[in-house]
Amino acid sequence: MRLREAASPEEAGIDPRGLERLTRLVEGHVARGCYPGAVLLVARNGLVAYRRAFGYRSLYPEREEMTLDTVFDMASVTKVVATTTLALQAVEEGLVSLQDPVKTYFPAFTGGGKDGVTLWHLLTHTSGLPAHIHLYSILTDPGEAAGYIASLPLQYEPGTRVVYSDLGMILLGKILEHVFGERLDEAARRRIFEPLGMGDTTYLPPPPLRERAAATEYCPLRKRILRGEVHDENAWFLGGVSGHAGLFSTADDLAVFAEALLEGGSLGGARVLSEASVREATRLQTPGLNERRGLGWALRDRPCSCGDLLSERAFGHTGFTGTSLWVDPSYRLIVVFLTNRVHPTRENRCLLRARKLVHNVVAASLLPVGDAKNA
Repeated sequence: MRLREAASPEEAGIDPRGLERLTRLVEGHVARGCYPGAVLLVARNGLVAYRRAFGYRSLYPEREEMTLDTVFDMASVTKVVATTTLALQAVEEGLVSLQDPVKTYFPAFTGGGKDGVTLWHLLTHTSGLPAHIHLYSILTDPGEAAGYIASLPLQYEPGTRVVYSDLGMILLGKILEHVFGERLDEAARRRIFEPLGMGDTTYLPPPPLRERAAATEYCPLRKRILRGEVHDENAWFLGGVSGHAGLFSTADDLAVFAEALLEGGSLGGARVLSEASVREATRLQTPGLNERRGLGWALRDRPCSCGDLLSERAFGHTGFTGTSLWVDPSYRLIVVFLTNRVHPTRENRCLLRARKLVHNVVAASLLPVGDAKNA
């Protein structure tokens, strides 16, 4: 399934002059080495107004041009596309409650303030768990990872701070596997990707998808440039399937997923979430805390990876490899910006500012509803 291409940017409610500025901006980033390449898709009012590939999806060992169907390692965008969606489905089906204590599923998760930690805390990154631990350098058996995380002491009182935690999402992924009775990748394929026609979205991409994957980093552990295999070391240690990372996708597929959220959880007759779940996931769950979070999703904040101009209702997520997805219900807007900024090394940090500039230009290009043709 793909969104329909707009006959013109104006039909979607976007000023074409702004899109010309957008092209120059991204071309400049690539020319300066901010990232080797990118695919940028902008959709509004259910129509794709801008869809373009820039630069290269691989520089080493061979240079290869970026294409619109390039498959990207989504990194932490996995958390919202797969894990959060599956968690909300489990709530809808009566398999879990967000108020369930984590210790219900991991009895070792107890003591030291952990007894009151719930699935809600995991989804809002307020559980008290550390942000990250190199499980791959501590453990030898991936099967021990969840138990090890469950045994860790909390670093702060649950519910008092937002500390973005891969470890909490790893635990949540394992809980979902338990309640669904199948591995996370199979649950996501059957419950999300196949219904929405997201044929290029998967964990553990098969050879045809790996061949058009964007290269990421040279990995000292694996002693090679990674391409079509998960970049995140903990996800690799866990077999490539985890609640915090491991998903691969394309700009087109992410746009379909985002449009389903804008349509209240369904698209083309396929419903993956209820309207109630979408509303709950994308409303502010952490008032008064240090970050504005929904359930899984990051919300428009200051500062924000979505720049300065999107509305207060905007929600999105980024991935360490250089990926991002932002959705703004107020403007009926989707921005998918996928780069391979970690290729060939993660030392490239200029994307943090560049991404904000891209979103600012997009937001400034939105036409008032009355000026949009057929809007």
